[in-house]
Amino acid sequence: MNDLVETAKRPDVSSGDAGCINEIIRELLQISDELASYDYLITMEKDLTDFGDNNPMRGIVKFAIDNSSSILMSERKRLVQLSDQCAKYPLAQGKTQQAVNIIDRTTGILASIRSRL
Repeated sequence: MNDLVETAKRPDVSSGDAGCINEIIRELLQISDELASYDYLITMEKDLTDFGDNNPMRGIVKFAIDNSSSILMSERKRLVQLSDQCAKYPLAQGKTQQAVNIIDRTTGILASIRSRL
């Protein structure tokens, strides 16, 4: 986020690039807000090994991971659309691709956690 904010503020960045980068920032903030409620539940996964397979918390963590993954897939589509809209601005195009890559990596991490539950 800091990189995006700093890039958008640079004086050598075109207004088109800056506008697209600001849209990326808005999308990422929205994603962050939507995922915040699941963050605590997902971090509880590391404590589940101490309680056995029938722990009800396991289902809660799976629920949080599944919902987080759904949010990320939906938001990824929005970022890809934004990438298409910003295709004529090379800097913004690159930043949008970086954001999509972060979402892809995060989705992969969630899938890895889910498979261990």
